[in-house]
Amino acid sequence: MQNKPVGWFEIYVQDLPRAKAFYEKVFAFQLEPLESPDPSIELIAFPGPMDDSHGCSGALVKMQGGPSGGGSSVIVYFMCQDCAVEAGRVAAAGGQVSKPKFAIGKYGFAALVVDTEGNMIGLHSMQ
Repeated sequence: MQNKPVGWFEIYVQDLPRAKAFYEKVFAFQLEPLESPDPSIELIAFPGPMDDSHGCSGALVKMQGGPSGGGSSVIVYFMCQDCAVEAGRVAAAGGQVSKPKFAIGKYGFAALVVDTEGNMIGLHSMQ
């Protein structure tokens, strides 16, 4: 097995600029355009290495017919110092808090939020 069990993630969106603004505002980092092999697919990459190091890379994806929101059964968890901080930025960024910060025992804390495209994402922290 490689160093990271999950090598890539994609969050499908309908409005790429709106989704980009949401993630940048909530997490206070910059997303960058990623070259696509297909001109009909637009990608904006999350920060992080796209090699075999620890951690997972990923991107927002806009693709004709690409699913977003409603009924997605996959939740991507973003690591935070204190997930209540990022959850506190969600409404101002145009999203909704589905479940505020809650304890998950020895595994720390989590919060569940919905982005501007209807995708549920998780926030995780140890404090």
